[in-house]
Amino acid sequence: MNSIVSPDSPSRTGARPHAIVIGSGFGGLAAAIRLSVRGYRVTVLEKLDAPGGRAYVFRQDGFTFDAGPTIITAPFLLEELWTLCGRNFSDDVDLREMAPYFRLRFDDGDTFDYTGDPEQMRDEIRRIAPDDLDGYERFLELSATAYRLGYEQMGDMPFTKITDMLKVIPEMLKMQGLRSLHSLVRAHVKSPKLQTVLSFHPLLIGGNPYSVTAVYALISHLEQQHGVHSAMGGTGALVTAMVSLMESQGVILRCNAEVDEILVEGGEAQGVRLASGEVLRSDIVVSNADAAWTYRHLLRPEHRRHWTDRKIERSSFSSGLFVWYFGTDKRYENVPQHSVLLGPRYKGLLDDIFKHHHLADDFSLYLHRPSQLDPSLAPEGCDTFYVLAPVPHLESGTDWEAQAEPFRLAIQKRLEETVLPGLSEHVQTSLLMTPLDFQSRLLAFRGCAFSFEPKLTQSAWFRPHNVSEDVKGLYLVGAGTHPGAGIPGVITSAKVLDKVVPHAHSYA
Repeated sequence: MNSIVSPDSPSRTGARPHAIVIGSGFGGLAAAIRLSVRGYRVTVLEKLDAPGGRAYVFRQDGFTFDAGPTIITAPFLLEELWTLCGRNFSDDVDLREMAPYFRLRFDDGDTFDYTGDPEQMRDEIRRIAPDDLDGYERFLELSATAYRLGYEQMGDMPFTKITDMLKVIPEMLKMQGLRSLHSLVRAHVKSPKLQTVLSFHPLLIGGNPYSVTAVYALISHLEQQHGVHSAMGGTGALVTAMVSLMESQGVILRCNAEVDEILVEGGEAQGVRLASGEVLRSDIVVSNADAAWTYRHLLRPEHRRHWTDRKIERSSFSSGLFVWYFGTDKRYENVPQHSVLLGPRYKGLLDDIFKHHHLADDFSLYLHRPSQLDPSLAPEGCDTFYVLAPVPHLESGTDWEAQAEPFRLAIQKRLEETVLPGLSEHVQTSLLMTPLDFQSRLLAFRGCAFSFEPKLTQSAWFRPHNVSEDVKGLYLVGAGTHPGAGIPGVITSAKVLDKVVPHAHSYA
Protein backbone atom coordinates (compact mmCIF):
# COMPACT_ATOMS: atom_id res chain seq x y z
CA MET A 1 0.00 0.00 0.00
CA ASN A 2 1.32 3.45 -0.84
CA SER A 3 1.66 5.80 2.11
CA ILE A 4 1.44 9.54 2.26
CA VAL A 5 4.07 10.59 4.77
CA SER A 6 3.46 13.84 6.62
CA PRO A 7 6.75 15.43 7.78
CA ASP A 8 5.24 16.74 10.99
CA SER A 9 8.06 16.31 13.47
CA PRO A 10 9.91 19.46 14.60
CA SER A 11 13.18 17.82 13.65
CA ARG A 12 12.01 18.20 10.06
CA THR A 13 10.15 21.46 10.19
CA GLY A 14 11.48 23.37 13.18
CA ALA A 15 7.88 23.83 14.29
CA ARG A 16 6.44 23.29 17.74
CA PRO A 17 6.35 19.63 18.82
CA HIS A 18 3.42 17.70 17.47
CA ALA A 19 1.03 15.56 19.53
CA ILE A 20 -1.43 13.12 18.00
CA VAL A 21 -4.51 12.22 20.03
CA ILE A 22 -6.34 9.05 18.97
CA GLY A 23 -10.05 9.41 19.64
CA SER A 24 -12.31 12.36 20.45
CA GLY A 25 -14.14 11.11 23.51
CA PHE A 26 -14.14 13.33 26.57
CA GLY A 27 -10.68 12.09 27.55
CA GLY A 28 -9.24 12.83 24.12
CA LEU A 29 -10.82 16.27 23.89
CA ALA A 30 -9.61 17.21 27.37
CA ALA A 31 -6.12 15.89 26.53
CA ALA A 32 -6.00 17.94 23.32
CA ILE A 33 -6.99 21.10 25.19
CA ARG A 34 -4.36 20.57 27.88
CA LEU A 35 -1.60 19.75 25.39
CA SER A 36 -2.40 22.82 23.33
CA VAL A 37 -2.13 25.01 26.44
CA ARG A 38 1.27 23.44 27.09
CA GLY A 39 2.58 24.47 23.69
CA TYR A 40 1.95 21.45 21.47
CA ARG A 41 0.53 21.42 17.99
CA VAL A 42 -2.25 18.89 18.35
CA THR A 43 -4.09 16.73 15.86
CA VAL A 44 -7.10 14.71 17.03
CA LEU A 45 -7.98 11.68 14.92
CA GLU A 46 -11.52 10.29 15.14
CA LYS A 47 -12.74 7.08 13.51
CA LEU A 48 -16.38 8.19 13.34
CA ASP A 49 -17.88 10.91 11.18
CA ALA A 50 -18.31 13.25 14.16
CA PRO A 51 -16.56 13.78 17.51
CA GLY A 52 -17.60 12.41 20.86
CA GLY A 53 -16.67 8.74 20.87
CA ARG A 54 -19.01 7.13 23.37
CA ALA A 55 -20.62 10.56 23.66
CA TYR A 56 -21.58 10.57 19.97
CA VAL A 57 -25.01 11.99 19.06
CA PHE A 58 -27.62 10.16 16.98
CA ARG A 59 -30.31 12.20 15.21
CA GLN A 60 -33.26 10.37 13.73
CA ASP A 61 -36.77 11.43 12.70
CA GLY A 62 -36.53 14.72 14.58
CA PHE A 63 -35.28 13.10 17.81
CA THR A 64 -31.83 13.73 19.32
CA PHE A 65 -30.18 10.91 21.26
CA ASP A 66 -27.03 11.12 23.36
CA ALA A 67 -25.35 7.81 22.58
CA GLY A 68 -23.68 7.37 25.93
CA PRO A 69 -22.93 9.66 28.91
CA THR A 70 -25.92 11.59 30.21
CA ILE A 71 -24.90 13.16 33.52
CA ILE A 72 -22.26 15.64 34.66
CA THR A 73 -21.15 15.19 38.28
CA ALA A 74 -17.94 17.22 38.44
CA PRO A 75 -18.50 20.49 36.55
CA PHE A 76 -15.41 22.00 38.14
CA LEU A 77 -13.26 19.76 35.93
CA LEU A 78 -14.83 21.27 32.84
CA GLU A 79 -14.62 24.80 34.22
CA GLU A 80 -10.89 24.24 34.72
CA LEU A 81 -10.40 23.45 31.03
CA TRP A 82 -12.10 26.67 30.02
CA THR A 83 -10.07 28.64 32.57
CA LEU A 84 -6.83 27.23 31.14
CA CYS A 85 -7.84 28.75 27.80
CA GLY A 86 -8.85 32.10 29.31
CA ARG A 87 -12.57 31.46 28.78
CA ASN A 88 -15.69 31.03 30.95
CA PHE A 89 -17.38 27.64 30.83
CA SER A 90 -20.80 29.09 31.58
CA ASP A 91 -20.60 31.26 28.46
CA ASP A 92 -20.61 28.14 26.28
CA VAL A 93 -22.50 25.45 28.21
CA ASP A 94 -25.77 25.64 30.14
CA LEU A 95 -25.76 23.03 32.90
CA ARG A 96 -28.89 22.36 34.94
CA GLU A 97 -28.99 20.41 38.20
CA MET A 98 -31.36 17.44 38.27
CA ALA A 99 -34.18 17.00 40.78
CA PRO A 100 -34.18 14.19 41.68
CA TYR A 101 -30.78 12.93 40.61
CA PHE A 102 -32.24 9.45 40.11
CA ARG A 103 -35.52 7.75 40.90
CA LEU A 104 -34.96 4.12 41.79
CA ARG A 105 -37.92 1.81 41.30
CA PHE A 106 -37.75 -1.54 43.05
CA ASP A 107 -39.34 -4.67 41.67
CA ASP A 108 -42.20 -4.44 44.19
CA GLY A 109 -43.12 -0.96 42.89
CA ASP A 110 -41.60 1.00 45.77
CA THR A 111 -39.51 4.02 44.74
CA PHE A 112 -36.67 6.05 46.20
CA ASP A 113 -35.86 9.56 44.99
CA TYR A 114 -32.08 9.99 45.22
CA THR A 115 -31.51 13.72 45.50
CA GLY A 116 -29.02 16.41 46.42
CA ASP A 117 -31.21 17.69 49.26
CA PRO A 118 -29.81 16.18 52.51
CA GLU A 119 -33.10 16.43 54.37
CA GLN A 120 -35.06 14.91 51.52
CA MET A 121 -32.59 12.01 51.44
CA ARG A 122 -33.10 11.46 55.14
CA ASP A 123 -36.88 11.59 54.68
CA GLU A 124 -36.65 8.93 51.98
CA ILE A 125 -34.52 6.73 54.26
CA ARG A 126 -36.95 7.18 57.16
CA ARG A 127 -39.70 6.01 54.82
CA ILE A 128 -38.07 2.82 53.51
CA ALA A 129 -35.43 1.99 56.16
CA PRO A 130 -35.87 4.08 59.35
CA ASP A 131 -33.52 1.90 61.38
CA ASP A 132 -30.67 2.64 58.95
CA LEU A 133 -30.54 6.42 59.32
CA ASP A 134 -27.56 6.38 61.70
CA GLY A 135 -25.75 3.88 59.47
CA TYR A 136 -26.39 6.12 56.49
CA GLU A 137 -24.76 9.04 58.32
CA ARG A 138 -21.69 6.91 59.06
CA PHE A 139 -21.55 5.86 55.42
CA LEU A 140 -21.58 9.52 54.36
CA GLU A 141 -18.58 10.17 56.60
CA LEU A 142 -16.67 7.35 54.92
CA SER A 143 -17.78 8.63 51.52
CA ALA A 144 -16.32 12.05 52.34
CA THR A 145 -13.05 10.39 53.42
CA ALA A 146 -12.95 8.36 50.21
CA TYR A 147 -13.50 11.51 48.16
CA ARG A 148 -10.78 13.45 49.97
CA LEU A 149 -8.19 10.68 49.84
CA GLY A 150 -9.26 8.71 46.79
CA TYR A 151 -10.15 11.53 44.44
CA GLU A 152 -8.62 14.81 45.60
CA GLN A 153 -5.29 13.24 46.56
CA MET A 154 -5.07 10.24 44.22
CA GLY A 155 -7.29 11.06 41.24
CA ASP A 156 -4.64 12.79 39.15
CA MET A 157 -1.68 10.90 40.63
CA PRO A 158 0.18 9.18 37.76
CA PHE A 159 0.86 5.79 39.46
CA THR A 160 3.78 5.06 37.16
CA LYS A 161 5.85 3.20 39.79
CA ILE A 162 4.98 0.45 42.27
CA THR A 163 6.23 2.78 45.01
CA ASP A 164 3.39 5.15 44.07
CA MET A 165 1.00 2.37 45.01
CA LEU A 166 2.82 1.48 48.21
CA LYS A 167 2.66 5.09 49.36
CA VAL A 168 -1.14 5.17 49.24
CA ILE A 169 -1.78 1.90 51.08
CA PRO A 170 -2.35 3.76 54.39
CA GLU A 171 -4.95 5.94 52.67
CA MET A 172 -6.53 2.85 51.08
CA LEU A 173 -6.89 1.33 54.53
CA LYS A 174 -8.49 4.50 55.88
CA MET A 175 -11.02 4.32 53.04
CA GLN A 176 -11.52 0.58 53.65
CA GLY A 177 -10.53 0.31 50.01
CA LEU A 178 -9.50 -3.35 50.30
CA ARG A 179 -13.15 -4.37 50.59
CA SER A 180 -15.89 -4.07 47.98
CA LEU A 181 -18.28 -1.16 47.82
CA HIS A 182 -21.29 -3.35 48.56
CA SER A 183 -19.49 -4.89 51.53
CA LEU A 184 -18.81 -1.40 52.90
CA VAL A 185 -22.44 -0.36 52.45
CA ARG A 186 -23.74 -3.59 53.96
CA ALA A 187 -21.60 -2.99 57.07
CA HIS A 188 -23.50 0.22 57.74
CA VAL A 189 -27.07 -0.28 56.53
CA LYS A 190 -29.18 -3.42 56.82
CA SER A 191 -32.06 -2.73 54.42
CA PRO A 192 -31.43 -4.51 51.09
CA LYS A 193 -33.18 -1.64 49.33
CA LEU A 194 -30.96 1.00 50.89
CA GLN A 195 -27.90 -1.15 50.21
CA THR A 196 -28.85 -1.02 46.54
CA VAL A 197 -29.46 2.74 46.63
CA LEU A 198 -25.97 3.33 48.01
CA SER A 199 -24.13 0.83 45.83
CA PHE A 200 -25.62 0.95 42.33
CA HIS A 201 -23.47 3.80 40.99
CA PRO A 202 -20.55 1.67 39.68
CA LEU A 203 -22.97 -0.06 37.32
CA LEU A 204 -23.13 3.21 35.38
CA ILE A 205 -19.39 2.92 34.68
CA GLY A 206 -19.24 -0.82 34.06
CA GLY A 207 -18.37 -1.97 37.57
CA ASN A 208 -19.88 -4.66 39.78
CA PRO A 209 -20.75 -3.22 43.22
CA TYR A 210 -19.76 -6.59 44.71
CA SER A 211 -16.22 -6.40 43.35
CA VAL A 212 -15.27 -2.74 42.79
CA THR A 213 -13.16 -1.25 45.52
CA ALA A 214 -14.96 0.64 48.30
CA VAL A 215 -13.07 3.74 47.14
CA TYR A 216 -16.05 4.17 44.79
CA ALA A 217 -18.03 5.27 47.84
CA LEU A 218 -16.59 8.66 46.93
CA ILE A 219 -19.30 9.01 44.26
CA SER A 220 -21.95 9.68 46.90
CA HIS A 221 -19.96 12.57 48.34
CA LEU A 222 -19.08 13.89 44.89
CA GLU A 223 -22.76 14.03 43.98
CA GLN A 224 -23.80 15.62 47.25
CA GLN A 225 -21.08 18.26 47.03
CA HIS A 226 -21.20 19.13 43.34
CA GLY A 227 -24.58 17.93 42.14
CA VAL A 228 -25.78 15.85 39.22
CA HIS A 229 -26.26 17.97 36.11
CA SER A 230 -27.45 17.73 32.56
CA ALA A 231 -26.37 19.94 29.66
CA MET A 232 -29.08 21.78 27.78
CA GLY A 233 -28.97 20.46 24.24
CA GLY A 234 -27.85 17.10 25.60
CA THR A 235 -24.38 15.83 26.34
CA GLY A 236 -23.61 16.37 22.66
CA ALA A 237 -23.80 20.12 23.31
CA LEU A 238 -20.91 19.70 25.73
CA VAL A 239 -18.91 17.80 23.11
CA THR A 240 -19.57 20.61 20.61
CA ALA A 241 -18.41 23.21 23.14
CA MET A 242 -15.21 21.28 23.90
CA VAL A 243 -14.43 20.91 20.20
CA SER A 244 -14.95 24.64 19.73
CA LEU A 245 -12.69 25.36 22.70
CA MET A 246 -9.86 23.17 21.44
CA GLU A 247 -10.15 24.49 17.88
CA SER A 248 -9.84 28.02 19.28
CA GLN A 249 -6.48 26.78 20.61
CA GLY A 250 -5.42 25.74 17.11
CA VAL A 251 -6.13 22.03 17.54
CA ILE A 252 -6.97 20.18 14.32
CA LEU A 253 -9.79 17.63 14.41
CA ARG A 254 -9.96 15.01 11.65
CA CYS A 255 -13.01 12.76 11.51
CA ASN A 256 -13.31 9.60 9.40
CA ALA A 257 -9.65 9.02 10.29
CA GLU A 258 -9.33 5.57 11.84
CA VAL A 259 -5.90 4.72 13.25
CA ASP A 260 -4.65 1.32 12.15
CA GLU A 261 -1.27 1.30 13.92
CA ILE A 262 0.82 3.32 16.32
CA LEU A 263 4.27 3.56 14.75
CA VAL A 264 7.21 2.67 16.97
CA GLU A 265 10.88 3.15 16.18
CA GLY A 266 13.65 2.45 18.66
CA GLY A 267 11.06 1.82 21.37
CA GLU A 268 9.48 5.26 20.92
CA ALA A 269 6.15 6.30 19.45
CA GLN A 270 6.77 8.19 16.22
CA GLY A 271 3.24 8.73 14.94
CA VAL A 272 0.43 6.66 13.45
CA ARG A 273 -0.66 4.94 10.28
CA LEU A 274 -4.30 5.43 9.33
CA ALA A 275 -6.50 2.72 7.88
CA SER A 276 -6.23 4.63 4.58
CA GLY A 277 -2.47 4.09 4.59
CA GLU A 278 -1.63 7.72 5.38
CA VAL A 279 1.22 8.17 7.86
CA LEU A 280 1.27 11.04 10.34
CA ARG A 281 4.44 11.73 12.29
CA SER A 282 4.48 13.15 15.79
CA ASP A 283 6.61 13.58 18.87
CA ILE A 284 4.11 11.96 21.21
CA VAL A 285 0.94 9.91 20.81
CA VAL A 286 -1.96 10.01 23.26
CA SER A 287 -4.48 7.21 22.91
CA ASN A 288 -8.06 7.87 23.97
CA ALA A 289 -9.00 4.65 22.19
CA ASP A 290 -10.04 1.71 24.36
CA ALA A 291 -6.93 0.81 26.37
CA ALA A 292 -7.15 -2.92 25.68
CA TRP A 293 -7.76 -2.25 21.98
CA THR A 294 -4.82 0.15 21.91
CA TYR A 295 -2.40 -2.50 23.10
CA ARG A 296 -3.98 -5.53 21.45
CA HIS A 297 -4.60 -4.04 18.00
CA LEU A 298 -2.73 -0.75 17.52
CA LEU A 299 0.71 -1.88 18.71
CA ARG A 300 2.58 -4.77 17.17
CA PRO A 301 3.38 -7.62 19.60
CA GLU A 302 7.14 -7.02 19.35
CA HIS A 303 6.63 -3.60 20.96
CA ARG A 304 4.73 -5.01 23.96
CA ARG A 305 6.63 -6.72 26.76
CA HIS A 306 4.15 -5.76 29.48
CA TRP A 307 0.73 -5.67 27.81
CA THR A 308 1.07 -8.91 25.92
CA ASP A 309 -1.87 -10.59 24.20
CA ARG A 310 -1.95 -13.15 27.02
CA LYS A 311 -2.05 -10.51 29.75
CA ILE A 312 -4.83 -8.59 28.03
CA GLU A 313 -6.95 -11.64 27.36
CA ARG A 314 -6.60 -12.88 30.95
CA SER A 315 -7.73 -9.54 32.39
CA SER A 316 -11.23 -8.90 33.69
CA PHE A 317 -13.41 -6.57 31.71
CA SER A 318 -16.44 -4.43 32.40
CA SER A 319 -19.96 -5.29 31.40
CA GLY A 320 -21.33 -4.79 27.96
CA LEU A 321 -24.36 -2.62 27.32
CA PHE A 322 -27.58 -3.06 25.41
CA VAL A 323 -28.99 0.37 24.60
CA TRP A 324 -32.35 1.06 22.98
CA TYR A 325 -32.89 4.63 21.79
CA PHE A 326 -36.52 5.45 21.07
CA GLY A 327 -38.84 8.39 20.62
CA THR A 328 -42.54 8.49 21.46
CA ASP A 329 -45.39 10.51 19.99
CA LYS A 330 -46.55 11.48 23.50
CA ARG A 331 -44.94 12.82 26.65
CA TYR A 332 -44.68 10.79 29.85
CA GLU A 333 -44.75 13.67 32.29
CA ASN A 334 -44.47 11.55 35.44
CA VAL A 335 -41.13 10.05 34.39
CA PRO A 336 -38.04 11.94 35.66
CA GLN A 337 -34.93 12.49 33.60
CA HIS A 338 -33.03 9.62 35.23
CA SER A 339 -34.64 6.40 36.45
CA VAL A 340 -33.18 3.11 37.62
CA LEU A 341 -35.66 0.26 37.25
CA LEU A 342 -34.52 -2.72 39.30
CA GLY A 343 -35.45 -6.26 38.43
CA PRO A 344 -36.34 -9.14 40.74
CA ARG A 345 -32.67 -9.99 41.38
CA TYR A 346 -29.66 -7.87 42.28
CA LYS A 347 -26.61 -9.98 43.17
CA GLY A 348 -27.76 -12.94 41.09
CA LEU A 349 -28.12 -10.78 38.00
CA LEU A 350 -24.72 -9.20 38.58
CA ASP A 351 -23.16 -12.65 38.93
CA ASP A 352 -24.70 -13.64 35.59
CA ILE A 353 -23.28 -10.50 33.94
CA PHE A 354 -19.81 -10.32 35.46
CA LYS A 355 -18.95 -13.88 36.58
CA HIS A 356 -20.92 -16.32 34.46
CA HIS A 357 -21.10 -14.14 31.31
CA HIS A 358 -24.64 -15.32 30.81
CA LEU A 359 -27.43 -13.27 29.25
CA ALA A 360 -30.25 -13.65 31.76
CA ASP A 361 -33.96 -13.39 31.10
CA ASP A 362 -34.36 -10.63 33.70
CA PHE A 363 -32.60 -7.28 33.83
CA SER A 364 -32.21 -3.99 35.62
CA LEU A 365 -32.55 -0.85 33.53
CA TYR A 366 -31.39 2.75 33.42
CA LEU A 367 -33.99 4.94 31.69
CA HIS A 368 -32.96 8.36 30.39
CA ARG A 369 -35.58 10.95 29.42
CA PRO A 370 -33.66 14.12 28.46
CA SER A 371 -36.74 15.78 26.97
CA GLN A 372 -38.10 16.09 30.51
CA LEU A 373 -35.77 19.07 31.00
CA ASP A 374 -35.06 19.97 27.38
CA PRO A 375 -38.08 19.52 25.05
CA SER A 376 -35.96 20.65 22.09
CA LEU A 377 -34.49 17.14 21.94
CA ALA A 378 -37.81 15.77 20.61
CA PRO A 379 -40.50 17.03 18.23
CA GLU A 380 -43.27 19.04 19.88
CA GLY A 381 -45.44 16.92 22.15
CA CYS A 382 -42.99 14.00 21.99
CA ASP A 383 -40.38 12.43 24.26
CA THR A 384 -36.84 11.25 23.67
CA PHE A 385 -35.62 8.21 25.64
CA TYR A 386 -32.90 5.71 25.89
CA VAL A 387 -32.97 2.64 28.06
CA LEU A 388 -29.78 0.83 28.98
CA ALA A 389 -29.33 -2.70 30.31
CA PRO A 390 -25.97 -3.97 31.56
CA VAL A 391 -25.27 -7.28 29.82
CA PRO A 392 -22.29 -9.64 29.52
CA HIS A 393 -19.52 -8.68 27.14
CA LEU A 394 -18.89 -10.66 23.99
CA GLU A 395 -17.04 -13.45 25.74
CA SER A 396 -20.52 -14.68 26.65
CA GLY A 397 -20.96 -15.88 23.08
CA THR A 398 -24.39 -14.24 22.86
CA ASP A 399 -25.63 -14.11 19.28
CA TRP A 400 -26.74 -10.49 19.33
CA GLU A 401 -27.85 -10.53 15.70
CA ALA A 402 -30.48 -13.06 16.74
CA GLN A 403 -31.08 -11.90 20.31
CA ALA A 404 -31.26 -8.11 19.89
CA GLU A 405 -34.91 -7.81 18.88
CA PRO A 406 -36.29 -10.37 21.38
CA PHE A 407 -34.28 -8.64 24.12
CA ARG A 408 -35.61 -5.24 23.04
CA LEU A 409 -39.18 -6.56 23.09
CA ALA A 410 -38.67 -7.93 26.59
CA ILE A 411 -37.41 -4.52 27.73
CA GLN A 412 -40.33 -2.78 26.03
CA LYS A 413 -42.75 -5.11 27.83
CA ARG A 414 -41.07 -4.36 31.17
CA LEU A 415 -41.29 -0.62 30.57
CA GLU A 416 -44.97 -0.90 29.65
CA GLU A 417 -45.65 -2.82 32.85
CA THR A 418 -43.86 -0.27 35.03
CA VAL A 419 -43.37 3.37 34.01
CA LEU A 420 -44.33 3.75 30.34
CA PRO A 421 -47.86 2.36 29.91
CA GLY A 422 -48.92 1.80 26.31
CA LEU A 423 -45.35 2.26 25.09
CA SER A 424 -45.62 -0.14 22.14
CA GLU A 425 -48.41 1.98 20.63
CA HIS A 426 -46.44 5.22 20.87
CA VAL A 427 -42.91 4.39 19.65
CA GLN A 428 -42.14 6.58 16.63
CA THR A 429 -38.47 5.87 16.06
CA SER A 430 -36.04 3.24 17.28
CA LEU A 431 -32.31 2.51 17.26
CA LEU A 432 -30.25 -0.21 18.96
CA MET A 433 -26.67 -0.69 20.15
CA THR A 434 -25.40 -4.04 21.40
CA PRO A 435 -21.92 -5.15 22.46
CA LEU A 436 -21.33 -6.02 18.80
CA ASP A 437 -21.75 -2.34 17.94
CA PHE A 438 -19.44 -1.30 20.75
CA GLN A 439 -16.80 -3.59 19.25
CA SER A 440 -17.25 -2.69 15.58
CA ARG A 441 -18.20 0.96 15.88
CA LEU A 442 -16.21 2.06 18.94
CA LEU A 443 -13.42 -0.53 18.74
CA ALA A 444 -14.11 -1.65 22.30
CA PHE A 445 -12.30 -4.86 23.21
CA ARG A 446 -14.85 -7.68 23.67
CA GLY A 447 -17.59 -5.13 23.15
CA CYS A 448 -17.11 -3.80 26.68
CA ALA A 449 -18.55 -0.38 27.35
CA PHE A 450 -15.96 0.67 29.95
CA SER A 451 -12.76 -1.32 29.24
CA PHE A 452 -11.02 -3.00 32.19
CA GLU A 453 -13.27 -3.85 35.14
CA PRO A 454 -12.58 -1.34 37.95
CA LYS A 455 -11.88 -3.84 40.72
CA LEU A 456 -9.05 -3.35 43.21
CA THR A 457 -6.54 -5.53 41.35
CA GLN A 458 -7.15 -3.48 38.20
CA SER A 459 -7.09 -0.02 39.76
CA ALA A 460 -4.43 2.68 40.18
CA TRP A 461 -0.96 1.14 39.53
CA PHE A 462 -2.56 -2.17 38.47
CA ARG A 463 -4.50 -0.45 35.67
CA PRO A 464 -2.88 0.42 32.33
CA HIS A 465 -0.71 3.40 33.18
CA ASN A 466 -1.22 6.88 31.77
CA VAL A 467 2.43 6.60 30.68
CA SER A 468 2.76 3.47 28.58
CA GLU A 469 4.79 0.74 30.22
CA ASP A 470 5.83 -0.51 26.80
CA VAL A 471 6.46 2.42 24.47
CA LYS A 472 8.19 5.70 25.24
CA GLY A 473 6.22 8.75 24.12
CA LEU A 474 2.88 6.90 24.25
CA TYR A 475 0.29 8.05 26.78
CA LEU A 476 -3.18 6.81 27.63
CA VAL A 477 -6.34 8.64 28.65
CA GLY A 478 -9.92 7.44 28.93
CA ALA A 479 -11.92 4.78 30.72
CA GLY A 480 -9.31 2.02 30.55
CA THR A 481 -6.52 3.87 32.30
CA HIS A 482 -6.21 5.62 35.68
CA PRO A 483 -8.41 6.80 37.35
CA GLY A 484 -11.18 5.04 35.40
CA ALA A 485 -14.47 5.41 33.59
CA GLY A 486 -17.15 8.08 33.79
CA ILE A 487 -16.84 11.69 32.67
CA PRO A 488 -14.97 12.81 35.83
CA GLY A 489 -12.57 9.87 35.51
CA VAL A 490 -11.69 10.32 31.85
CA ILE A 491 -11.30 14.10 32.14
CA THR A 492 -9.06 13.57 35.15
CA SER A 493 -6.98 11.08 33.16
CA ALA A 494 -6.18 13.96 30.81
CA LYS A 495 -5.20 16.08 33.81
CA VAL A 496 -2.61 13.44 34.70
CA LEU A 497 -0.84 14.29 31.43
CA ASP A 498 0.23 17.62 32.91
CA LYS A 499 2.42 15.65 35.32
CA VAL A 500 3.91 13.12 32.91
CA VAL A 501 4.13 14.69 29.44
CA PRO A 502 7.14 16.97 28.90
CA HIS A 503 6.26 20.60 28.28
CA ALA A 504 6.59 21.56 24.63
CA HIS A 505 9.42 23.95 25.58
CA SER A 506 11.57 20.96 26.52
CA TYR A 507 11.88 20.10 22.83
CA ALA A 508 13.62 23.39 22.04
